[in-house]
Amino acid sequence: MHCEKYLAGECLSCQWLELSPEQQISRKQNHLQSLLPSLDSSLFLTPITGPAEAFRNKAKMVVSGSVEKPILGIVNRDGVAVSLTECPLYPAEFSQVFAQLIPFIARAGLTPYNIERKRGELKYILLTQSWHTKQFMLRFVLRSDKKIAQLQNALPWLQEKLPQLAVITANIQPIHMAILEGEQEIMFTQQHVLRDEFNQVPLFIRPQSFFQTNPIVASQLYQTAREWVKALNITSLWDLFCGVGGFGLHCADKTTKLTGIEISAPAIECARQSAQELGLQHVEFQALDSTNFATSRDDIPDLVLVNPPRRGIGKNLCTYLSDMHPEYILYSSCNAQTMAQDFALLSGYQVCKVQLFDMFPHTAHYEVLSLLKRK
Repeated sequence: MHCEKYLAGECLSCQWLELSPEQQISRKQNHLQSLLPSLDSSLFLTPITGPAEAFRNKAKMVVSGSVEKPILGIVNRDGVAVSLTECPLYPAEFSQVFAQLIPFIARAGLTPYNIERKRGELKYILLTQSWHTKQFMLRFVLRSDKKIAQLQNALPWLQEKLPQLAVITANIQPIHMAILEGEQEIMFTQQHVLRDEFNQVPLFIRPQSFFQTNPIVASQLYQTAREWVKALNITSLWDLFCGVGGFGLHCADKTTKLTGIEISAPAIECARQSAQELGLQHVEFQALDSTNFATSRDDIPDLVLVNPPRRGIGKNLCTYLSDMHPEYILYSSCNAQTMAQDFALLSGYQVCKVQLFDMFPHTAHYEVLSLLKRK
């Protein structure tokens, strides 16, 4: 992938850009296998890859510069504001939106926030695209609600220019720290949810709910989980750390008893909406802490599916699963190092297969799907 900002040393987010796709995958696979040295090499399936550019469905843009000439992108390690509106990681449709947002910021009088002076209002622009519908969710992250009326009055101009903006919000983040968003979300559109679809499974994105940023590889990840689980002939499963329900909804059928647990209430609302559209009857989604939910239960499903944050599932949940001993564990990880630590804490299980998914080309990051079976 060719990137002028990288060649100029202005943005080094894609640390592995000088490596070929083949070299990148080889390094990631070697790293994964080094973390699980006791496993036979035959258990590591061929890595799943996707496009090297134009694959991201979400942009997180720091807003710098002036109200007349805003810069959307990053502030690099030298403290220089760098525009990333032409970043090759984004599909072409993103550039069209950014091109209208720049004059809109001036029209709405949204002064970019200055970190050193602690002045200004507009901190970030968050833009998410539905892979299926090509519609967008646009979120303005503001320091306060002082400019809300001003922003709302200017929006008709932007909506006329960009009818593909299905959901528009303002998020209020008053803290002077590198925190992306706050708790308060102000809706400007009647539509509050962005609909997407993976493998005929509808998934819904609300503001502040987590969603995969590489839909092409994510679709293959969900489909792989579905195929692995289908071959096990299970009747009940828990989907812990379930997010908007992507894994559980792919793995459950009309007769499967599915329980999905996620701490984020907006994400759980999305999962419930998907289950309703699919017509699944034996499904329950709850906004709870996954570890607390699991460790308080005496019943156990045939399969426990976990998709934890980077910290992994941790000692308490590993101990519980080792004691309760479900027949299968399906582990999706965005941090293979903590996954390997969790595997060491899980007793009475053998790893059946492991597969790498290259969700983040040009970086050292990747996702892994592993199936474990009770010995």
